[in-house]
Amino acid sequence: MATPISDGIVPWPGPEVARYVAAGYWAGQPLGDLLRAAADRTPEALALVDGGLRFTYADLLDRIDAAAGRLLDLGLSGGDRIVVQLANGWEFVVLTGACLRAGIVPVMALPGHRRTELAYLAAHAEAAAIAVPDRLRDFDHQRLGHELAEVVPGPWTVLVAGDDVAPGSVDLRAVCAPADDPAAARARLDAARPGSRDVAVFLLSGGTTGLPKLIARTHDDYAYNARASAEVSGVDAGTVYLVTLPAGHNFPLACPGILGMLLAGGTVVMLPSPEPARAFATIAAERVTHTAVVPAVAGRWLEHAAEHGASELSTLRVLQVGGARLADELARRVGPVLGARLQQVFGMAEGLLNYTRLDDPDEVVCTTQGRPMCPDDEVRLVDEFDRDMPPGEPGSLLTRGPYTPRGYYRAPEQNARAFTADGWYRSGDICRRTADGNLIVEGRDKDMINRAGEKISAEEVENLVYQLPGISQVAAVAMPDPKLGERVCVYVVPQPGHRVTLDQIRAGLERMEIARFKLPERLVVVDELPSTKVGKVDKKALRADIAAR
Repeated sequence: MATPISDGIVPWPGPEVARYVAAGYWAGQPLGDLLRAAADRTPEALALVDGGLRFTYADLLDRIDAAAGRLLDLGLSGGDRIVVQLANGWEFVVLTGACLRAGIVPVMALPGHRRTELAYLAAHAEAAAIAVPDRLRDFDHQRLGHELAEVVPGPWTVLVAGDDVAPGSVDLRAVCAPADDPAAARARLDAARPGSRDVAVFLLSGGTTGLPKLIARTHDDYAYNARASAEVSGVDAGTVYLVTLPAGHNFPLACPGILGMLLAGGTVVMLPSPEPARAFATIAAERVTHTAVVPAVAGRWLEHAAEHGASELSTLRVLQVGGARLADELARRVGPVLGARLQQVFGMAEGLLNYTRLDDPDEVVCTTQGRPMCPDDEVRLVDEFDRDMPPGEPGSLLTRGPYTPRGYYRAPEQNARAFTADGWYRSGDICRRTADGNLIVEGRDKDMINRAGEKISAEEVENLVYQLPGISQVAAVAMPDPKLGERVCVYVVPQPGHRVTLDQIRAGLERMEIARFKLPERLVVVDELPSTKVGKVDKKALRADIAAR
C-alpha cells in the first residue's frame, strides 16, 4: 500500500493559507473542475491541435472524463501516482486532464529520462503506473516501462501511446477514446472530485546535480500559477499557444502553458520539436500567437529567420524566453528579427515566477528577467550569511509565496538545505534587483567564477562575448587553477564560416573596457554545447570537461 501523499509534504502554515484564500489566490476548486467550467463556457471552441487532429472543448473534456473513468476501472484511485513520460501530443493533454479530474497524481518525467531516473521517480513516488510512448527516437520506452516493475512494490500498469502496443501493455489511445455515455462519465467524476488543497501534480526539480526532487503542487496553488501567468502574458480566448518544449516541464505546462491556455479558453497546438523550419510552418498554418522557448532555441530561430526570413511568423505576438538567462544581445534581436514581443520569464518549478510585462520599456524587456507575478511573492537577496544585500548588489535569491511550496516531497535532508526554518526557498540563483523592482539574473551560486577572490558572473561574460562577431553560442565556466583558484574558460560554437580565436575574443572584450580579470583565459571551440533534458546548457558537463582537460 503506497504511503499517503499527505505524509510526505510540507504544508503551508495556517496564517499564510488564510491570507492566500482571503486574497483570492486560492480559489478552492480543483483543476479538473476549472477545466470543465472552461469547456462549458465555449464547448464548440477549438481547444487542441495535434497535426491533423483537432478537438473542441467538448471533445477534449469528453475524452478527459472518459479516460479518468477508465483509469479508475484499471484499479487506480484518487491519490495514486502515475509516472508520465510522453512526447508532445494529444495523449499527454488528455491523460493529464484525466488525472486532474480523478485525483490521480501525474509525476512529470521527461522524454529523455532513462532507467536511472525513471526507476528513482517510480520508487520515490510509489507510483502504480507509467505512461510511455511505444518508441521514441529509436528507444524502446515500452520495454523499459515493463522492466520498471522490478523496482516498484504492488501492481504496476504500463500504458502505451503508439501503434505498437505489446501484450501486457494498456493501449493509452483506447483509454483516451470518447466515452460511450459522456453524461454518466462526467457525473461519476463530479461525485469523486479531489480537494483543492490536495496535490495535483508532481513536478521535477531543475538543476544538473543528482536525481531530481519531487515538487508537490496543489490544485489551488497550481491553478493560480496558470491563471496569473495567463493574465500577465496577455492570454485570452483568442490566444493560440504552440507547445514545443517538453510538455511535462513547468514552463510549457503552466506558465501559462497548456493549463493556462485551457483555463482561458484558448487553443493549444502540440509540436514534438522546436526545430525552426517545422515550428515556423506550424505557426503560419495554425496562426499561433504565443509560444515559449529556451535561449538556445531562440538563438536557432533568430539564425533561421535571418537566413530564410520571418514572414511565417506574422501572427506571433509574444515569444516567451525562459529556462536560463537570455543574453541581452539576443534579446534585442527578437523584436526586429522575429517581429514578436519578447517576454522574459525567470522562474522555477518550485514556485516563484518573474515576468517582464508586455508594456514594459524595451530596455527593461531586453536587459532584465522581470519581476514577481504576484503581489504576495516575497523575495530576498542575501549574502552567504543570509544577510540582506543593499539595493543593486547581487545576492542569492530566497523566496516564499502562494504558489511556492514549503518543501520537497519526502526529502527531509534536502529540505534542511534548500529551505530556511521559516519557509524561505533557497533558489540558488544570484540576482540583482533594479530600482524599479526587476531582477537581473547574474548566474547560479555555483556559476560564479572566483578568480583570486574576484567574483565573476559567468552570465555577464557570456553576454559580452555574444556581442562579438561570429559567435553562435557561448557558455562560460570556471576552470580550476592552482594559483588563482579559478580562471574564466569559454566554450564557443562559431557561426558557420567563422573562425574564432581566444586572442580575438580577448581583444574584442578589451575594446569594451571591461575589468581585465573578467577576460577569458581559455577557449574551447565545439560543434554544439551539451544540454540538460529540459534544454538548458549543461554547465556541470562543461565544468567536468574543462577540469579533465
